[in-house]
Amino acid sequence: MPRMTTRLRALLKRGAFLELPALYDPISARIAQSAGFKSIYNGGFVTGGKTCISEPLLTMNEQIGTAADIAAAVRVPVVMDAGAAWGEPLHAMRTVRECIRAGIAGVHIEDQLYPKRAHYHTYVVHNIPRADFVDKIKLACRQRDALDRDFVIIARSDAARVTGLKEAVDRVNAAADVGADMGLVFPRNHDEAVAAPKRARVPLIYVQSRGTRDGRPLYGYKQLQEMGYGGCIDATLTICLAYHHLTEALTELKRTGDYTGLAEPQFVAARKGVEDIIGLETFYRIEQETVEKSQRQAPAKARRPAR
Repeated sequence: MPRMTTRLRALLKRGAFLELPALYDPISARIAQSAGFKSIYNGGFVTGGKTCISEPLLTMNEQIGTAADIAAAVRVPVVMDAGAAWGEPLHAMRTVRECIRAGIAGVHIEDQLYPKRAHYHTYVVHNIPRADFVDKIKLACRQRDALDRDFVIIARSDAARVTGLKEAVDRVNAAADVGADMGLVFPRNHDEAVAAPKRARVPLIYVQSRGTRDGRPLYGYKQLQEMGYGGCIDATLTICLAYHHLTEALTELKRTGDYTGLAEPQFVAARKGVEDIIGLETFYRIEQETVEKSQRQAPAKARRPAR
């Protein structure tokens, strides 16, 4: 079986649009895989949410641990949010090394201050100098080339939010000059969203942030492909759906002692779906062929007359 890095690299080489829903645990990743996604994403926002730690407080081990658990559960490439790579260029090298060892296929690394501040979530940007960012990407790419040239590195700049689109794209292009495979910027409006992929020298990933409060536009995959983007991260869909529907269900259960949102046949189908997606049918067959077979044969042996 080809490595997941090789699969992701092959998607890039043939110009495939990367559809990257943000998943936060193995079962959500398997659901995405069964829905037909050929690549998936583990983001800092969803990991921070599912752990109740928050993205700015996540350690490298916590983020890579979540992404590694996801990668082990699926047969599609996983791209991970590596934030500011947990430090300086030396730390970026270790981040790439640990991700490759964990079976992760690619990362994006951003030009934010480390440690990241909680105010990031209110769109307060703390950019590091461009030269420092480029050094971080350069050393990350050096580590990639030493261990697995198919590992994908995406250079992410948040500069558009504070100094404009030109600076963000210039940073991505400078990162491309030292080996970055793709870029990621945050256009503030439709005109910037249209302009960004035309100005970048590498394919750009668009971040679809449902529930955003900074007015950034939302687009479907077809629109983004027509605009020239190389992929889309759907950053908040899954965890917001989990929050919304679990809140409704548990509130009803607490208030009434029952839940009416799904009919019993739907629950039967959902439970069977969970069992299938975690592979219980395979486990049943193995038990029938081994331990249960031995148990079935034991009584017959006990009835044999003694010689």
